[in-house]
Amino acid sequence: MDSSSFYSIVIIIAALVLWRRIMAMHRPIKGNGTRLLLPILFLLLPCIPIILNPKAHVTGWEWICAAIFGFLLSIPLIWTTNYELRSDLHIYAVRNKSFIITFLIILIIRFSLRDYLKWLGPETEAALFMTVALGYILPWRIISFIKFRQLYKSRIQTNDNIDFR
Repeated sequence: MDSSSFYSIVIIIAALVLWRRIMAMHRPIKGNGTRLLLPILFLLLPCIPIILNPKAHVTGWEWICAAIFGFLLSIPLIWTTNYELRSDLHIYAVRNKSFIITFLIILIIRFSLRDYLKWLGPETEAALFMTVALGYILPWRIISFIKFRQLYKSRIQTNDNIDFR
């Protein structure tokens, strides 16, 4: 895949993620929050064959560095992802412009690193970038789920305390 088509695909995916996230801020989150964990599943399915590719020649410390770097990228996403219980007793994602800025900065960092690490070879580069992606999506989504569930449990307790006479 040439560079321009790769960037086009990544930009389209990023735009879809941002659009979906912005639209989600205007609608209540349905269910018990398990949908927040679905991106982990959608990412794991293509990641496993790429990471386990025998042509990807990566040492142990490179895997660890990629995972730690991904975790560091997840910290601003975790800080900027919050939920609120509104007066209609539904849970919404908090409107937050800093999330969008953070997401775009992470995208720029990944593009910059991709250009810098071209010497690794396509299989190794893909494996490391998937490790970075797992490193920031896993903690971000799991902690987002925990934040949602805490609010969800408090909502249930609030509903139990309301007198509907």
